[in-house]
Amino acid sequence: MTDISDTVTVHGTVAAGFEGVREEFAAVLAADHTEPGSQLAVYHHGRRVVDLWAGEGIAADSLPAVYSSTKGAAHLVVALLIQDGTVDPDRTVASYWPEFAAQGKGELTVRELVSHRAGLIWADGGFTVEGLADDRVVAERLAGQRPYWTPGTEYGYHALTIGALTGEVVRRVTGRSIQQIFEERVRAPYSLDFHLGLPEALEPRYVSIRPGIPAPGPAAGGPLDPDSLRALAFGFAQDPPLDLVALPNTRAVRALGPASVGGVGSARGLAGMYAAAVSEVDGRPPLLTPETIAEVGRVQGKGTDLVTDETDHFALGFEAVRATYPALGEGAFGHSGAAGSQAYADPVHGVAYGYTRRRFALPGGAAPENERLSAAVSEAVAGL
Repeated sequence: MTDISDTVTVHGTVAAGFEGVREEFAAVLAADHTEPGSQLAVYHHGRRVVDLWAGEGIAADSLPAVYSSTKGAAHLVVALLIQDGTVDPDRTVASYWPEFAAQGKGELTVRELVSHRAGLIWADGGFTVEGLADDRVVAERLAGQRPYWTPGTEYGYHALTIGALTGEVVRRVTGRSIQQIFEERVRAPYSLDFHLGLPEALEPRYVSIRPGIPAPGPAAGGPLDPDSLRALAFGFAQDPPLDLVALPNTRAVRALGPASVGGVGSARGLAGMYAAAVSEVDGRPPLLTPETIAEVGRVQGKGTDLVTDETDHFALGFEAVRATYPALGEGAFGHSGAAGSQAYADPVHGVAYGYTRRRFALPGGAAPENERLSAAVSEAVAGL
């Protein structure tokens, strides 16, 4: 254990050569005494080399909500189905899901859908927290929804809807949900502490998400135009605005695990998933072939995100994370989450990274300390 203050102690272990990561993790916590708990796990070539946690109510196996880091699990399932030949990314969504063709969406391809190009960032009438819990209900509403831009011509972050959309394609093709396939092909075989649908028996390990300061919403980044795409995509334009902190703190959401934002898991679980995707783990070959790894890490939509203003941001359902963490190799892919979580695979360097925390990151997405922690990991790997 490493004491960093009178109230915060860092627990866990690091492999030889990764001592600097532990020091950086401790420094991050020492600099922010308001942080109520976080976890960090890193794999290198399939071996866990960093396993750290600290803060109030946080243990090694605590299960915080990871918000949009869930999208990484959802799109790992899509990548596996593309790799199997079960899903053709260049077929139209409507060829699998005929009802989707309504309102001029008939020509949109699966590749464009998972790259956030559908224009279906929200639905008329909005959603309640409970309404977002069931992907099939969300997908049914979105099938008839008029898109917010011409599908395929632009891209914008589908923060709360993309998992329901891709999930419906998966269900139409396989007869099974993303959540079921993730459980069978990814989570269970590797005993990952990352769940799309948290079993009731594991509820005691869930740690609730706490609001940031100020509370998340339009005030987080200054006033938002209620008619803006950003306000729509995050549910802030409806009345009352969607309560993002309440989302995973609602048992129905945790139980069903909606594939956009409903995942619950530890840093070990997040990092382990990406390690399994790109590396041999416990004698098992990588889930993804080199060809699929290259495909899922390739930026699909050049230009500026209409919702977030980020540039060249999305690979095949994943975020192209090298733009944020420049020490990573070409084709690194992953996904952040609104409570500050970050998870990614860096296939070039054989690194898989997972970070969670309990306090909502403002204005949302990966917490800023991930830049320091990721850099420390890259420095350690370079020094081996």
